[in-house]
Amino acid sequence: MNKISMKIFTVWAVAAMWFATSCTSYKTVPYMINSAEVDLDSSAVLYEARVMPKDELTITVNCPEDAEAVIPFNLTATPAVGQGRGTLTSQPTLQTFLVTNEGTINYPVLGTLKVGGMTVNQVEDLIASKIEGTYLKTRPVVTVRLSNYKISVLGEVTSPGTYTVPSEKVSIYGALALAKDMTVYGRRDNVKLIREDATGKKTIHELDLNDANIIKSPYFYLQQNDVLYVTPNKTKAKNSDIGSSTSYWVSSISILVSIASLVTNILR
Repeated sequence: MNKISMKIFTVWAVAAMWFATSCTSYKTVPYMINSAEVDLDSSAVLYEARVMPKDELTITVNCPEDAEAVIPFNLTATPAVGQGRGTLTSQPTLQTFLVTNEGTINYPVLGTLKVGGMTVNQVEDLIASKIEGTYLKTRPVVTVRLSNYKISVLGEVTSPGTYTVPSEKVSIYGALALAKDMTVYGRRDNVKLIREDATGKKTIHELDLNDANIIKSPYFYLQQNDVLYVTPNKTKAKNSDIGSSTSYWVSSISILVSIASLVTNILR
């Protein structure tokens, strides 16, 4: 083997080892790689969150024509600030209503209301209809918000954690954006969604984010308390054992490069 051949062999050996340890299929990287093939018209569905057990609802009732009459329907608390003789009071804040496991809330004046499974708009209509005519001559303006609409994103993302969603609507991709997207080790074709229904039953759904048909999935929009788990790929699994695997490969490559350099110098 002449000097030129030996140098070419060395370059190719190092390049082959680098590609073997670092290359991955391009098809596993982009989201929605087949987006041109998806029928977008069939995905035209407006998502509305539904009230679940243990949700916390913030409810306000307003009536410009009779502001004093709606006061009993707004449950407020005035927290104390400070200690001792100098105790002060801050501005009143609306208290939240905790939905029971049976899907009910105990609302002032109206008593027990069944709200589980309803959308926010349906709860607003329910309260307004019970107040109108009986307690007020005109229909009040009722505003209901889910104050603890939270989702969790775990696994191979940049910033795992639990996130509050004030808009009460977030897609899978929106949740990943909150967590600052997947890391290079995350599997786009095997994302797990953990969901609990109104009865407490938990289900696990495997989602392929490489497939653009995910936008038509019933799991495209996350419900409150959903957990999104991004599975690590094989590269991350191999690199997890830093004490042995990484040291082994680094040592092996270093030895091969040293041997190739030695042989090159001998044949000069």
